[in-house]
Amino acid sequence: MRIPFNKPYLSGKELEYINEAVLNGKLSGDGVFTKKCHDYFKSKFGFKHCLLTTSCTDALEMSAILLDIKEGDEVIMPSYTFVSTANAFVLRGAKIIFVDSRSDHPGMDESQIEMLITPKTKAIVVVHYAGVSVDMNVVMDLATKHGVYVVEDAAQAIDSYYFEKPLGSIGHMAAFSFHETKNIQCGEGGMLVVNDDKFIKRAEIIREKGTNRSAFFRGEVDKYGWVDLGSSFLPSEITAAYLFGQLENLESIQKRRKDIWALYDSTFKLQSTDFNLPTPLIPEFASVNGHMYYLVCNDQHERAFLIDQLKKAGIYAVFHYLSLHVSTYYHQLHDGRDLINSDAYTDQLLRLPLYYEMTDSQVIEICDTVIKAIKNYRN
Repeated sequence: MRIPFNKPYLSGKELEYINEAVLNGKLSGDGVFTKKCHDYFKSKFGFKHCLLTTSCTDALEMSAILLDIKEGDEVIMPSYTFVSTANAFVLRGAKIIFVDSRSDHPGMDESQIEMLITPKTKAIVVVHYAGVSVDMNVVMDLATKHGVYVVEDAAQAIDSYYFEKPLGSIGHMAAFSFHETKNIQCGEGGMLVVNDDKFIKRAEIIREKGTNRSAFFRGEVDKYGWVDLGSSFLPSEITAAYLFGQLENLESIQKRRKDIWALYDSTFKLQSTDFNLPTPLIPEFASVNGHMYYLVCNDQHERAFLIDQLKKAGIYAVFHYLSLHVSTYYHQLHDGRDLINSDAYTDQLLRLPLYYEMTDSQVIEICDTVIKAIKNYRN
């Protein structure tokens, strides 16, 4: 494709740092570059405790273990999300209680959460879709009222905010993704953020195959052994070195991505009377982090036509999630409620290309192609 959907950006020092990690003679996890990444996140965003993982999926699975999710527990989350959000808790035996999306945004409808809370509810997992915050005051108040935990699935939400608070710093814990499609990436990678002190020690143990190895290397115990559940969730120093090279350029990467997002938005809004497609809503409490730009088509046929017309023009656009409550694997376990907004986004949402090296002229070309195609389809 002439304009791909995504193109990973090499900011400059990633390969230099990988070489440095190799020369340091320590390539397994929790070396110099892992510490640099942890320190960066704590300093920049005020996260209490950070643990790099091999993926956001791993970080979510760690959160499920930390919360002692077991058979019969219920976990509330949106249906319109990636399968990892649910899988992490299903693997521990949880029953997933799905929340519909908002009518004006693909994120979960906060007004529907409380009616779904029961004595079996163990956690609420919020997903900051497209890096746009869920109303976290509402969620945290509910969590306090009902004595449940909150996990932020912040896979798409690096450098995004709820009012003045960085996403990932509000819930009891949070999971981030550094997959190559994300703003800051290292191919495959993730991070668990722990904001509640009582989970910190155990999080380190779970991440180190259920051993107290981290405490041993800090000199806190004279030997280490198997003390809890766990798995091998640590990324290598090569991954951490690449990630740190990205983090050093976070501000410039973010500025460019947000500029691209803003150009999309202003161009479409100028032409809104000609094609009348809803553009992304950003609630007053949320910020834009330039992760994703999307449009909401009238139906799946219109979206398919747009994807085809863009493809013919050498532009690769994609749809996004399929509602998990109607998935092949889980639909029989869903409680039967209709989630009409989630299903609508499944059929209608269209993601447009957005990556650091896109030019302004490419953005304008994509907008013009979309507008022309919509006019042709509707006439």
